[in-house]
Amino acid sequence: MHGRVKVKSTAEQQEAKRKEREKKLNLYTSATQAALRKRDGGELDNEALEVTAQILTLNPDFASLWNLRREVFLHSGKSRSPEEMRPLYVAELSFLENCLRISPKSYGTWYHRCWVMEHIHEPDWARELALCNRFLEIDERNFHCWDYRRFVTKSSFVSLSDELEFTNSLITKNFSNYSSWHYRSKLLPQIHPDPLRRGRVTEEALLTELELVQNAFFTDPSDQSAWFYNRWLLGRADHPLSIRSILVSVEEPSVCVSFSQPVRVQDDLILFLDGRPLMVSWKTPEGKEKPSLLWVCNLPKEKIKGLSAQRKFHVVFNDGEAEKECVLYPGQKQTWFCNTATEEHIFRFDLSEGKSNILQRELKSCKELQELEPENKWCLLTIILLMRALDPLSYEKECLSYFDILKAVDPMRSGYYDDLCSKFQMENAILKMEYAEARVIDLAKKGLTRLCHLDHLMLVTHMDLSGNLLKSLPADVSMMRCIEVLECDNNEISHVPGVWNLPKLEELSLQYNKIRNVSDLQPLSRCPRLSVLHLQGNPLCESADARAELEALLPHVDSIQL
Repeated sequence: MHGRVKVKSTAEQQEAKRKEREKKLNLYTSATQAALRKRDGGELDNEALEVTAQILTLNPDFASLWNLRREVFLHSGKSRSPEEMRPLYVAELSFLENCLRISPKSYGTWYHRCWVMEHIHEPDWARELALCNRFLEIDERNFHCWDYRRFVTKSSFVSLSDELEFTNSLITKNFSNYSSWHYRSKLLPQIHPDPLRRGRVTEEALLTELELVQNAFFTDPSDQSAWFYNRWLLGRADHPLSIRSILVSVEEPSVCVSFSQPVRVQDDLILFLDGRPLMVSWKTPEGKEKPSLLWVCNLPKEKIKGLSAQRKFHVVFNDGEAEKECVLYPGQKQTWFCNTATEEHIFRFDLSEGKSNILQRELKSCKELQELEPENKWCLLTIILLMRALDPLSYEKECLSYFDILKAVDPMRSGYYDDLCSKFQMENAILKMEYAEARVIDLAKKGLTRLCHLDHLMLVTHMDLSGNLLKSLPADVSMMRCIEVLECDNNEISHVPGVWNLPKLEELSLQYNKIRNVSDLQPLSRCPRLSVLHLQGNPLCESADARAELEALLPHVDSIQL
């Protein structure tokens, strides 16, 4: 037996590990308590730095201890000059590097490093930039390091062009560097801003980027990074805040104002009648206190009673940031003025010949790649987006066929593709309606799973949603202030929260849906003009008490078809 190593049993090993963990926990707990006692006692000294360092080396995400270290440095700075404090801050930077080696994605450590660099005398920004480079070589997707790099470049006035060149070097090494592609999307609009499209780049820069990204996804078609970047390049610009439309109705009487972005209205939306401000109270259609695309106010009846001359309505938001006006003539029941989606190029690009040519070439290349990689979902989705960018109406049928292929290739995301297809279908329908200068929109049998862009339908009087896959009529329906007839037969609708306070709705058809309870139709009680309601083929029709309950809920409805 002599000279033979004794092997511990499993139970002995577990007990040894337990004791070791207990020992570390006791040390950690006692050090934490000591640090917090020092903070409570106002003992902001070197010992506090030593105690907190013991803990932060093990757990660099202990935010309270980073706060304590900052308090120690601020306290020391009261009695020392910036030059005297510099060695302390340099030592702190060294300590932070050790923490980052242990946990390179520690938010608290990176944040504390920013704080130190803001307080150190004569900071060495070149060293910090080199530090970022080292950590990004280890992990190119360390977004904490990328955030710190942006802080460093901004503080040291590194040019945006140099940073763009830095992303070039990283992408050249690895086309799959998603963070570098993302960084480019933030740099380019600042370096090459398009004066007409906020958040986008000039055409020359866009064409260059399209060439670059094509090389990337043809080199590695299965990598998603370049495909995502390409999708950003094909994205539409963010439209500046504007009043999209104004609707004045004499019958309610009311004024509706539609915005291009959700806003919260308090006293900064002013209504003028013939140049004089009116005291009105604005509210959302749902009556909720939240940012909204649509705001409504009631008009004082005496202001428009016995109208015998034209009246000019003018709305101004935020001291002239956005405004619009319209004129109401004698005999009119309502008037409006709006910017259409076709005029503002909201759902399609305004393509130059050069941009159109390169997008056509990219579409051709992607179709060739799709033949070689028939199950590449990124390629299929990009083909759809290119068609949308080039001409959404001309490519409508082809886009739908590619959606079918896409759902077969990637069934796990079929719900997302259905929603995206629904969005595109509604955009096409809105474009067709506006080109025809109509106020009727046909969305029947489109396979819709969701409703989008209802803020563009404020003036629509008749909408057909029959034969789709809708499960509800959402709150956005309340933005359709002129809707008179709404057809929703043969869907999967079980409730109608959005059909609420529609001032002009007269006829609603919900045949062959999944409405089970009369209470699911409660919002209809707030539609004052509703006179015809079709409910045949719904589960609630099987109830013997359904008609009596509906008549009690909707006494103003003349005809209820069950």
